[in-house]
Formats: sequence, structure tokens, C-alpha cells
Amino acid sequence: MITPKQADDLLLADIQSTRSGDSGLTLWWLGQSGFLVHWQGAFLLLDPYLSDSLTLKYATTDKPHVRMTRRVIDPSRLGFVGTVTSSHNHTDHLDRETLLPMRAANPGLRMVIPEANRGFVAERLGTPAGWPLGLTAGGSVEAGGFRLHGIPAAHNTLETDAAGHHRYMGYVVEAGPWRLYHSGDTLHYEGMEALLRPWGVDVALLPINGDKPERRVAGNLDGPQAARLAHDIGARLVVPCHYDMFEFNTASPAPFVEACRSLGQSFRVLEAGERLDLPGGVAGHPPAPPRI
Repeated sequence: MITPKQADDLLLADIQSTRSGDSGLTLWWLGQSGFLVHWQGAFLLLDPYLSDSLTLKYATTDKPHVRMTRRVIDPSRLGFVGTVTSSHNHTDHLDRETLLPMRAANPGLRMVIPEANRGFVAERLGTPAGWPLGLTAGGSVEAGGFRLHGIPAAHNTLETDAAGHHRYMGYVVEAGPWRLYHSGDTLHYEGMEALLRPWGVDVALLPINGDKPERRVAGNLDGPQAARLAHDIGARLVVPCHYDMFEFNTASPAPFVEACRSLGQSFRVLEAGERLDLPGGVAGHPPAPPRI
């Protein structure tokens, strides 16, 4: 099993070492599509999966979810998070065993979800239907010091409910001068670049595990596609995710790295639990040179 770069007490100490007055932005990859973001004392947790619920659920089936990377932290220890997101209803993005301990540890926790999924989220988490903050494509919401904007995602299609609200979403996150794009699970679709390019994305967080029908799960961008999307929207840095979690649904980051280098796209490949610092005063400018 893969050992995280930082986990448990070491990871928590690193998180707690961030300074509330720092004008920079910090994020940590927590595995799969989960990222913890810090900006001036506020913490946003994007799509966390911090349990073994899927491994247990599928252990005796013909589609076992064998975990590859050890969990970085118990979600009940994240008692400082103000806002959490779910980009869609799949368990590795909407995990009851992660979110209930988090909510217990954070009485004031806010949760941002696709509006189309409100009823499903409330039922899974046992919350009032009005508790989550719902987003639609083109909509925005402020929560816990961040502003989030809804971007459609295709997993594998641009699926909508009867009201035309997208069930799969990505989020552009504004944190002061910074702009992050967390795509959720998505394939490329026509018009995607036009939606994203005007945001001037500083960091794109994109899946690279690909779309293989034999896996019998909805697919994502592969590494070269993620590199191309980041390049075409003008992202100043791209970070890959959604790999090294389950043996049946993963990919090597090597093709992503090769494509980024070929395109001249700045990138950073993180280990689980690893920290990425974007220093103050550089939002809107090229980040540090690529490093793997």
C-alpha cells in the first residue's frame, strides 16, 4: 500500500502551521479528488473521501475497490473546516462515512452541492433538505470566506434533472485574488474551454484516470486530455488527481507529465498528504517551475 507523504499527526501539524495573515494560498491533496484549501485562516475541503466505505461495500463483489493509498487522516480530526463540497453523488465524492464525522466536528459546516442533487444529499447524510447550498451552472455562492461558481461536468454526459440543473458539476473557487478550478469527475465536452478561459484559472485540479468501459464505471479525462484542457484554458498550473486510490480504476501520471512537458504547461504532481504553497503576490502570474 502507498504511504502518504504526510498523514495523521504530521499532516495535521502541517495544516495547523499555516498563518492566517499570509496572502498566499495553500492546498493539500488528500487522495482521489479530495483537496484541502487554505486562504487567510479559512479552510475549504473539496470532495473528500476519507474512509474505507467503498472497499467494504464492494469487497465480496466482482468489482472490488481495493485501496491503493493509506488514508491520510480521520475526518473527525478536521474540526476547522468551514466549507465542504460534493461535485456529484458517487460515494468517492459524497461519502457518508467521511461527511458525518466532519459535520459532527464542525457544527457550523456549510456544504456546496449541485442543486439537482439536493434530495439525494439530504437523504444520504440525514440532514434537512435546506441545509446544503445548491449551485447551478453559471450560479455562485459565498461560503466560509470562499466564492464558488458552478461549471457543468460530463460524467459521462452532461446529465440534468427535470428542471435542467446539472447533476455533475465542477467548481471555480475564488479565494481573494486566486482562482482554482476543481472539475469534479468529467470528460471533455464542446464549449468547456469557453466557459473556463475567462476565469484566468491559477490552478486546475483535474482527474487523469481515463475512461475505460471495461471498468464498468463512468469515466474521466485521461492524463494527456487533462494536460490539454489545462493548456487550452490558460491554467497557470495543473495538478492531477483521481488516481492511486482503487486498483481497478487508476492510471499512471507519467502520460500526464509527458503531455504537460510537450505543451509547455506548468504542472505539479503531488503525493497524498503533500502540500502546495502558492506565495502571496503571484496570483495571475506564472507559478514556480514544474516539479514532479
